[in-house]
Formats: sequence, structure tokens, C-alpha cells
Amino acid sequence: MVCVLLFALVTWQVAAHGPLRVLDERLGRTVVGAGAVPSGLAELLADLGNTVVAVPVLLAAVVFSAVRGRRWRPPVAAALAMVAVPALVVPLKWWIGRAGPPAMGAGPHDGFFPSGHAATAAVAYGAAALLLFRTWWWVAPYVLLNVGVGLGLVRQGYHWPLDVVGAWCLAGVVLWAQAPRRGAGNCATSH
Repeated sequence: MVCVLLFALVTWQVAAHGPLRVLDERLGRTVVGAGAVPSGLAELLADLGNTVVAVPVLLAAVVFSAVRGRRWRPPVAAALAMVAVPALVVPLKWWIGRAGPPAMGAGPHDGFFPSGHAATAAVAYGAAALLLFRTWWWVAPYVLLNVGVGLGLVRQGYHWPLDVVGAWCLAGVVLWAQAPRRGAGNCATSH
């Protein structure tokens, strides 16, 4: 799967201080405070990755799906996908121990790769969409929402760009594992 390979490449580059990490940090320093995205909008977008915003959206979708569909497996799979985010992200942050952007300051809170906010947004909103919609029209707004969250996180100096990309790759694996299968081994298809 592409997400697994890309996640392995990004993780290796971040952990080994490779050339992608050098470019990543240069790009991150350029984007922080850039006037193209106003600070207030960037903060709002970054906040969409907070658990206090994203998890209630998923919880509402889980409850609605369970009541509407009277099936328990898809809602439970979506909830477990969300539980997998901190179970995967926290040990990875500890293992990699990447220092945050200058705006975050140095100190005991090193561990910025992968971004928990970006992974939370990607999994919560993706799992909710997989529960609620039977066609794939939601993919473009979903991608735009997550690009906005990632841009907000980098623009505000909370994460480096590769922290966000790594989180998206990890979320892709989690969502693929959670996605309901319709037909013979296919991912969800249109009806």
C-alpha cells in the first residue's frame, strides 16, 4: 500500500535527519507566519484537528450510523480506528523524538512526528464519512478539510510539514483497515 511505503520513507527521513527533513524544516520556517493565510483562519483550521472538535463529530456519526443501520460492526470499527490514533501516534512520537518548530520552543515536549492533530482530523472525519455516505462524493471536501488542518498546523508553527504528511499516511492505513468492504475485497464502491 502506498500509505505504508510513504510513511516508512518519511519516518526514515525524519529519524535519520535525511535530506527530506532538511527541506521540510526549511519549508516549515518559510510557511510560519506567511501572510497568504491569515493567522486567525490558520488557528481555526488547526483547531479542527483537536480531539474536542473531531471526536464529537465521529461520535455523532457512530451513534447515527448505529441507530440508522441497526448494524454494530461499522460503528465499532470507526470507534476503534479513532482509538488506534493515540495508540500509534504516542509511541511513534516518543520513539522518533523530533523537536518541534521554533515557535514551539525547546524542552521536554519533543515528539512532534507524526502530528496527532493531523491524524485525529484525518481519521475522525474520514471514519465519519465512511459511516455516513455510500458514494465517494465526500472525498474532495475531506481532502480540502485535511489540507486546511495541515496548513493551519504548519502556518501557526505547531508542526513541521512532514509531521503532517506522516500523520496523513498513518491515517490512510488506519482508515483502509476500518473501511467497510463491499463486494469481493473491494474498498467501498458507489451504489
